[in-house]
Amino acid sequence: MTGSPFLPSGDATRTYGRELLERLLAGIPSGESPLTHVAEIPARPARHSDWPQWAHDDVVAAFRGQGVERPWHHQASAADIAAGGEHVVVSTGTASGKSVAYQLPVLSALADDPQATALYLSPTKALGADQLRAVTELTSDIDALSTVCACAYDGDTSTEIRQWTRRHSRWIFTNPDMLHLSLLPAHARWARLWRRLRYVVVDECHSYRGVFGSHVALILRRLRRVARRYGADPVFVLASATTAEPGAAASRLIGAPCREVTEDGSPHGPRTVAMWEPPLLREVTGEHGAPVRRAAGTEAARLLADLVVEGARTLAFVRSRHGAELAAMGARRLLTEAAPDLVDRVAAYRAGYLAEDRRDLESALSDGRLLGVASTNALELGVDIAGLDAVIVAGFPGTVASFRQQGGRAGRRGQGSLVVLVARDDPLDTYLVHHPQALLDRPVEATVTDPNNPYVLGPQLLCAAAELPLGDAEVDEFGALDVLTALAEQGLRLCCKDWRQSEVGCRSAPIRRLLRNG
Repeated sequence: MTGSPFLPSGDATRTYGRELLERLLAGIPSGESPLTHVAEIPARPARHSDWPQWAHDDVVAAFRGQGVERPWHHQASAADIAAGGEHVVVSTGTASGKSVAYQLPVLSALADDPQATALYLSPTKALGADQLRAVTELTSDIDALSTVCACAYDGDTSTEIRQWTRRHSRWIFTNPDMLHLSLLPAHARWARLWRRLRYVVVDECHSYRGVFGSHVALILRRLRRVARRYGADPVFVLASATTAEPGAAASRLIGAPCREVTEDGSPHGPRTVAMWEPPLLREVTGEHGAPVRRAAGTEAARLLADLVVEGARTLAFVRSRHGAELAAMGARRLLTEAAPDLVDRVAAYRAGYLAEDRRDLESALSDGRLLGVASTNALELGVDIAGLDAVIVAGFPGTVASFRQQGGRAGRRGQGSLVVLVARDDPLDTYLVHHPQALLDRPVEATVTDPNNPYVLGPQLLCAAAELPLGDAEVDEFGALDVLTALAEQGLRLCCKDWRQSEVGCRSAPIRRLLRNG
């Protein structure tokens, strides 16, 4: 990326994102401009491939009916690897159509084998609901997929639908938490799913990092272990935002070698990235008279209102739930004076809403009923919100990957777009907006997990032992000999099959009792 802290004139630099930025700056005296840097990301053309020969004809026809005449290069490459029986992770930019990379092999397998099943895991309900909606639209008119019955299985699912899903659904959309709490401990009730499990999709896998990611890595190992018990060996297809060493990270996550596809063949329009430092407040000072800048959330609300007035569909990312509500309220208050007819077209989105309220907001943003939304990072991951013109990021989100993921929400259909990073009044944000190369030219971070962490491995080992008795080979596969010995010395009763023929073995014990004894 290259940029300049001023706005040069001339048609060569005049994109829609640049026009929006100029409108935001209109009326601000040049000596008081909050703009510290502007970077232009040029447009990128598409690179297409032909549909694979193995793809089911009805599935290909369904994609064409959705407007996908030919897959992009990375979509076809990842789908080919998965169809060949190898685990694969596709790590490309935001809005690069990673969902096609797993939908194509999964739906083809489900169409070819009327008994085959698949599992989809996502880190957020919004993403899972969005992908379920897309798959339902794809399969609705395909006779060969009439028995897929893709269903969600999460905390919002009623008891009746859970029972129906267990009996009939061939593609279940859930999350690691429900996998850990329901599908794995009660695996006998899900025998129909496990016996013919062909694919496991792990969407936005870069979000599984740190201690949380280490737990998810062991849950996925437990999944593979239970599937083997029923004679299945599913192929994992992982989707990730751009990250360092995605193949190595995905291999650590699933506990098996994983190939990577990183060359992005999708197009995107020109994007303008602006660094924005809010002005100092004349009437407010800090400790010992120190100057104080306008809060990033307040500034984001003002920018959101201005962009909505311009007719730009805008998403503002705010760091907290409370901040998202305040930003939406602030934008509506400003619109009450400037454009009262637009007040109802601005809303807040965050976790904690009722399921039906979240779905309505997602639908309203996608179809254009809402022009502006202030959101937490709940909308950062993967949700296909078509046609956004601008994204406001209120405060550096903590990682380069998150900043690019949030900024990538704009311009998802190839048009020009604007991304504005509004600095908070703290040293890190101040440094970044005045030294943009530290953010814009820096490579994304690697995803770090450690499934061998004994504080993570111990509880997960207890869960695995309660699901199925542990054998020597499985203990070695988990790398758990030392941890298992320590658990036995603590007096925990483990479900072991042949582990060292130890006197600590027992046939079965509920997870609750194992954890309580610990």
